[in-house]
Amino acid sequence: MDEELENGNLGPYADRPRTFPNMRSKAYNPLIFRILLGINVRVLLVLLLLGFGAVFYMGARTSPIIVFVFSVCIISFLFSIYLTKWVLSKDEGPPEMVQISDAIRDGAEGFFRTQYGTISKMALLLALVILFIYLFRSTTPQQESSGIGRSTTAYITVAAFLLGAVCSGIAGYVGMWVSVRANVRVSSAARRSAREALQIAVRAGGFSALIVVGMAVIGIAILYSTFYVWLGVDGAPGSVKVTDLPLLLVGYGFGASFVALFAQLGGGIYTKAADVGADLVGKVEQGIPEDDPRNPAVIADLVAIPSPIVNFFC
Repeated sequence: MDEELENGNLGPYADRPRTFPNMRSKAYNPLIFRILLGINVRVLLVLLLLGFGAVFYMGARTSPIIVFVFSVCIISFLFSIYLTKWVLSKDEGPPEMVQISDAIRDGAEGFFRTQYGTISKMALLLALVILFIYLFRSTTPQQESSGIGRSTTAYITVAAFLLGAVCSGIAGYVGMWVSVRANVRVSSAARRSAREALQIAVRAGGFSALIVVGMAVIGIAILYSTFYVWLGVDGAPGSVKVTDLPLLLVGYGFGASFVALFAQLGGGIYTKAADVGADLVGKVEQGIPEDDPRNPAVIADLVAIPSPIVNFFC
């Protein structure tokens, strides 16, 4: 079968096998997730508690509203974990459905590794460009009135840009991770009832929505509280005013939109190219019906669909 796929000699459509070779390789996880998975559970729990403690401490020194925002974000993350466990507890259906799902999952992980690897390099390059622009441009009246120099503004903007890009990348990855595992469970549930299939689909989509909104809000809240405490906002006379803080947070939105935009464009171009390839080669030349899994372009089309869906930062 592998040689036939390489040479394109598949013979008449009716004689083709109903299955295709298992291309599943070792599951791919980003480096940060591999590091976290390698840490002892107790140590990881202690680190999380220390991190949450530091975040809530900065929020308490900033405003009760920030503490409320942090609490809502943490609750949304915990609820999203519950939704994930509920969705993944459902059955994946017969082996034929699992085989197709594994092919889509393998393609999605490879697509993520290639796309986000390129985006991360572009983000680092753009961060350096932003740093040099802020270091060598003239100070604005707002900066002079707040007492923040060019170098401080440059480093703050770059840090906000990188944090926004990381939050957007995490939201995109976890959203795709769940979506490629939920699709086969929705298909399996649809064999029993439309209500169960809709319930699984809505909960899987709700997970992605909670993660995207939660990452966006908690990222900007962490930056706001950090700058509020670090710069001593509204403290001594002549210190930074609270109205000057939004000028320091523009880099966060730019970084998040940068990653989300390229993820949407890349996913859209990829899925459209695969869709056209499936139509031209599969249906026209080979006579394969619409959305037949034996056409590799159909699998490639399903790989990139979650990419433009799960990232709404822009």
